[in-house]
Amino acid sequence: MSQSLTIAAVLLVVGGYLAGAVPFGLLVGRGFYGVDVRQHGSGNVGTTNVLRVLGKRVALIVLVCDVLKGFAPALAAGLLFDPWLAVVVGAMPVLGHMRSIFLRGGGGKGVATGAGMVLGLMWQVFLVVLAVWLLVLLTVRIVSAASLTAAITFPLAAWLLPYPLAYRVAALVIGLAVILAHHANIRRLLQGREPRLAWSSRKGASPAPPR
Repeated sequence: MSQSLTIAAVLLVVGGYLAGAVPFGLLVGRGFYGVDVRQHGSGNVGTTNVLRVLGKRVALIVLVCDVLKGFAPALAAGLLFDPWLAVVVGAMPVLGHMRSIFLRGGGGKGVATGAGMVLGLMWQVFLVVLAVWLLVLLTVRIVSAASLTAAITFPLAAWLLPYPLAYRVAALVIGLAVILAHHANIRRLLQGREPRLAWSSRKGASPAPPR
């Protein structure tokens, strides 16, 4: 690898993590509405809790930002580097989102940022996973159920489609990480206590569900 590519790799690894660590849900909520989403709803800084607390428009902004911070580094890495280095770079924003230096190691569950990574490296897999996610969401109206199903579908699709081994291994690791991040949701799903998504906008803080 040339010196310029080595420098680019280092910058993308560090920059990708830092970009992923930016908690857009917290920043948008505090900056424009004076609401700390960590104090309401599920306490998560991701899109789903922003939707519950601040409504559709704000959630859409956060969703786009979270997807883009996973997409841009992954796309650049896929164009510049070999598959193994590309997946390392692509995984850094997901790690940053889930273990943010700005939130003292806390963060979201990595679904939207992981989706951005998949779009940047494996767009065919992205389409499959998105279709599954939407189907489950529209059927049961439980975001966590849709996300967990998508996390299971991700490595299956990556192994069935003609992608490099590195991408397939990354799909397994990230899919497992997303599932583990949903451990509390899995417990509530098994207990029948996971809240269903209301299609109407909601503004203002909502009480936290049982954990």
